[in-house]
Amino acid sequence: MKSNLHMYVMAAPLLTAFLVNIFGRNNRKVIAPMVLGALGLSSLLAIAVLKRTLMLGDLSYTAGAWTPPWGIELLVDPLSALMLLLIAAVSFIATFAALPCVKRDLEDRQHLFFTLYLILIAGLMGLVLTADAFNLYVMLEITSITTYGLIALGRGRAPLSSFNYIIMGSVAASFYLLGVGYLYLLTGTLNMADIARYLPALQGTAALSTALAFILIGLWIKMAFFPLHGWLPRAYTDAPDGAGVLIAPLMTKVTIYLMVRLMLTFQSPTFPLISMDVRTLVIWAAAIGIVCASSLALAQRNLKQMLTYIIIAEVGYMVGGAWLANDQGMTGTLLHIVNDALMTLCLFLAAVAIAYRTGSLHFDNLKGLYRRMPWTMAFFTIGAFAMIGVPPTCGFYSKWYLLLGGIEAGQWEFVVALIFSSLVNAVLFFRIIELAYFGSLQDSEHHAHASAEPQEAPWWILSPLALTAVLLIVVGLSTGPLVNNIIRLMIPVGF
Repeated sequence: MKSNLHMYVMAAPLLTAFLVNIFGRNNRKVIAPMVLGALGLSSLLAIAVLKRTLMLGDLSYTAGAWTPPWGIELLVDPLSALMLLLIAAVSFIATFAALPCVKRDLEDRQHLFFTLYLILIAGLMGLVLTADAFNLYVMLEITSITTYGLIALGRGRAPLSSFNYIIMGSVAASFYLLGVGYLYLLTGTLNMADIARYLPALQGTAALSTALAFILIGLWIKMAFFPLHGWLPRAYTDAPDGAGVLIAPLMTKVTIYLMVRLMLTFQSPTFPLISMDVRTLVIWAAAIGIVCASSLALAQRNLKQMLTYIIIAEVGYMVGGAWLANDQGMTGTLLHIVNDALMTLCLFLAAVAIAYRTGSLHFDNLKGLYRRMPWTMAFFTIGAFAMIGVPPTCGFYSKWYLLLGGIEAGQWEFVVALIFSSLVNAVLFFRIIELAYFGSLQDSEHHAHASAEPQEAPWWILSPLALTAVLLIVVGLSTGPLVNNIIRLMIPVGF
């Protein structure tokens, strides 16, 4: 069905980015209403797009009146509509916490920060909308460049961490672009659906294998798939708090979605694009990555650094689940993309709230937090339970599907890695809960905090944190309708 409704979802933050840069330079009071207004509008429109897609079918828009496969097509199906809503909603919620943090840390550069911030959101939306392989590269670079800039605005080591990210991101972009170039030479088209028509005739050729390998390596670097993860821990840790609450929940998840989108577009039950040996190798790599990242998280003494390694382990969850190549595994991957975005948002919002009040996320600084910040820690506990996989939080259900997929595929190394990671997560978070609940302040610290007990996080950070914690339970209880009415619609029969 021809429609341009989804274009307005992306246009709202993109156009507002220019307005923020123009008017926010001289009057910083207009920044908050403009940013929240644009993202609130995008969220409402994204809900309408999802509802319309479920009722009427896929939505298509052709840029510049050039019909596919020659022109760039922007396509919305139920899965991309769900991702569009996820990006818009997470961005809107995260912005409530980002605004005070940016005002505190970047007083003179707020307009620059939110210009990049809104362009990044528009780029993420463009990634899930595009049906053109080269346009996907363009959107990847838009999101990467804006992320580099946002991270570099941080203090201390942030510029160096951003530079390391630039190097790795450039390598990833080169691999992806080379792969797309090979596909274009082989098929003569850049439209993903059109490329898929030519692939069965090219099965088994060295050129196709090389093209796909380059594309996958590029995406794996972008999503920080172990052992290509080296850029992520420092980049996410050193990023300004206002950027971290957006980048951490969305960047890796959207890139994983792109990998899944290419797999669903290029592969079918009658055309196994990837051999069983390669699938097994990737699943083993995912299992090893889960175990190693979880173990590295155990060695951290800073809350945000610990969360970055958990993100890397979660990437292994989703990559391994997708490459199980069965219905349960792919369902678990797609569901976990949504769930992990919300879980990561909840935990990073809690980290921002703690850092805002205490000034540090070192474990020694977390002692007695349940007395000083009871509501913040209560919502943090819900996020922790979701990450561990405690029902009825959403994390339990996606992990359950992943476990069923691993058992069905006979990939026991992946099943063991999932169980090991969940147990490690329990150790990680209960260690923090123990410090925050049972840990006692030293006398000097006790007197320093005596006048501030209890001293909660500000409402503009606590409110989105509370909403996200509630969503973790609501989404968990809504897993059935979400899977049956959206996710399963996009998985080919017999996958």
